[in-house]
Order: sequence, then C-alpha cells, then structure tokens
Amino acid sequence: MNPLDLFTLAGAVFLFALISRRGESGSLTGPMVFTLFGLLIGEAGLDLVALPIRNEGINLLAEITLVLALFTDAARIDVTRLTREHDLPFRMLGIGLPLTMILGTLVAWWLFPGLGLWPAAVLGVILAPTDAALGQAVVSNDKVPQRIRQGLNVESGLNDGLAFPVLLIVLSLAFEASETRGATGWGLFVLRQVGFGPLAGLAVGLIGARLVEACARRGWMNETFLQISVLSLALLAWAGAELVEGNGFIAAFAAGAAVASRSRRILDAIEDFGETEGQLLSLIVFLLLGAILLPQALPDLSWRHLVYGALSLTVIRMLPVALSLVGTRMLPATVAFLGWFGPRGLASILYLLLILEGDALPETATDILPAVLVTVLLSVVLHGASAAPLSRAYGRYIAARPDSGSEDRPVFPFPTRIRTAREVERRAE
Repeated sequence: MNPLDLFTLAGAVFLFALISRRGESGSLTGPMVFTLFGLLIGEAGLDLVALPIRNEGINLLAEITLVLALFTDAARIDVTRLTREHDLPFRMLGIGLPLTMILGTLVAWWLFPGLGLWPAAVLGVILAPTDAALGQAVVSNDKVPQRIRQGLNVESGLNDGLAFPVLLIVLSLAFEASETRGATGWGLFVLRQVGFGPLAGLAVGLIGARLVEACARRGWMNETFLQISVLSLALLAWAGAELVEGNGFIAAFAAGAAVASRSRRILDAIEDFGETEGQLLSLIVFLLLGAILLPQALPDLSWRHLVYGALSLTVIRMLPVALSLVGTRMLPATVAFLGWFGPRGLASILYLLLILEGDALPETATDILPAVLVTVLLSVVLHGASAAPLSRAYGRYIAARPDSGSEDRPVFPFPTRIRTAREVERRAE
C-alpha cells in the first residue's frame, strides 16, 4: 500500500466521521458511503487506489476483521440468556437459515448450469448470513417493537458463526475431486477443523474470562487494557486453534460465546471496542469492496448474476423466514419486515476474500465472485436506503394496530453491533 492509497483511505474515514451523526438519522449509512466512495476512487472510477485482489495486506485485514466480528458477535449475544422469549431468532436461525442455504443452493444450481452442485452450495452459504449493521436504523429505532428489533439483532449476531462450519464443509466437498483426498482424508480434515477449533476457542474463552475477572476484581487491570484483552483473546483463540490444526474462525466464535457467559467486564469492553476498532475495520472492508472487489467482478457481470442477487434478497431470504415464523401469530407486515431486513454484508465479503486467498474453489466456479458482490452491492444500497423510512412506517403501523400483542411482547435486550450516538448517550447517563 503506497502513501496515496493510505492517504485516500484515511481521508475517507475522516470525512465520514465529520458527518456520521447526520447519516444515522437518514438513509446514508456508513457501508453505503464507503462502498460508493470506493467505487469512485477505485479502478472503476478515478483509479486512485490500485491494489491487487490477492494482496497480503488485504488478506490479513480480512482475516482479523472476520475473527473480531465472530468473537464480538458471539460475545454480545449471550446464548445463556436466550430464553423462550427469543423464539423469533431461534426460529430464523434453526429453520430459516438452513432453508435459506438450501434454497440459495438450488437457485444457483439452476441459474448457473456450469457451476455444479457443491460450488452452488458455496454460493448459497456465503450469502446466507445477514448483517444488521447495513440496516442499523431498524435495530436502533424505538418505534419498532423491541421483540422485532432484537430478533433481527440476535439473528445477525449468531448466523455468521453458525454458517461458517457449513461453508467449510461445502468448500471441502467442492474441492474434494481436485484434492483427491478420499473419504477418510476428507472426514479427518473436517473433524479437525470443526472439532479442534471449537475446543480451542472454548478453552481460551473460559480461561481468559476467569483470569480477567480475577485480575479486575483485585484492581490489577485498567480500562485501556481491559479493551485490549478483547483483541488479544480473539487472536489467541484464532491462532491457538490453527496450532492444533483446528479452524481459527470457528474458535473465535466459540471463544466469544464462552466469554459472554463468564465475564460482564469483557462484555462492557466489547461494546466500546465494537464502537471504535471493530467499526473502523468493517468500514474499510466496505471501501475495499467498492475500490477493488467490484471492479474485478464488473467485466464478468451478466443478467444471471443480477437475477440471482435480486432473488437472494427477496425470495431466497423471505420465503424461509416466512416458513420459520409459521405459528407465531405475527402480522403479515411483520413477517415481510423480518424477511426483507436480512442485509448481506460483512460476513459475505470476508468469506469471499478468504476463499479467493486460498484458491479454495474449482476453476469452473467463476460465477461465485460476481454473484456475491452484486448481491452485497444491491443490499448495501437497497437496505441502507430503506432502513430508516421503512422502520418508521412499520413502527407507525404497529402502533395503530390493536391486534399487535405478539409483536409487542418484551424481551431481554442485547447490544447491537454498532451503537448509534443516541445509544452512546443513554449509556453515558
């Protein structure tokens, strides 16, 4: 990365910081601004940033960002506090997420005849996780019933970690023929990845949380290094799993889940960490999406990719959500609202970067890159632009309905991935 690249990236972050609060109140989200700015300064625009898509620095950024996202998402959604009042995310994760993967796979297999079943499954899984940060106005709008906001919040916090082991398995199946590993070798590989990874992550999370709590009680830790412990525990889980031939990303997710149930102090630090370092890394990824990834995909873009992107954001997402909510007595408007606000963002981009880095796909799977990127771009624009107006309209609709008791049922609130200025002020009070 040369000085011009660094100057451009830093300038983009600084300029958006100046208007960040104004953007929260309207339809101008951080991911939208950074993606479109990336398109402007990248190869498709002014060509001010010139970085290869397979770049060591970009790969490292993607890996660290994914590790932190998995760790912090699992930690802020304390699974031990998910009771029956959180039946919506349970249904959307347990029924809706697998159905979304299956339907996404079948549509990709039909729409891209040369792709093959397992590469089609890779595409379906990559685009299954949601990113509530793209529609932050929904999960932070008090007019939207808390049960609905928290349903989307919990779903987006856990589905990226749940989807990653599935992605790992279908990637192995897609690449098995060229690896000639055999059934036994393939089974041992998957066992190491999805077995050793969680064990290493749980060990790091449980031991780390116990040590942090003990040292903090004795006054040995200050607030600065309490936040630094968030980064160090996530990286310890990642690297520790890799040392024992497990998967570091699954380990980071498991470590976050362990920390959530053992350390309130670390959870408070995670909220502050997510508001600064975590958000900065996420926005830089969206800038790189516009500057580097999208220009690479544009030459291969066809009507099939556009159709798949449109279907991914509508039928492939909304039908499984509707099926998962059967029996909940939700209003049709609520089912549509929950189905529409399933933005595709950070996890899908990072999964794609990791696949590109490792050349983990057959050479025939050329449709995956443009399909993923056009879907994410559509989501960044459409979900970002519709989040504020649709959440206000939905809030008014629910308030005017006397039969919306199911939506208004109170639930335990979990923090969102990115806190708005209003939430920061409330916490400071």
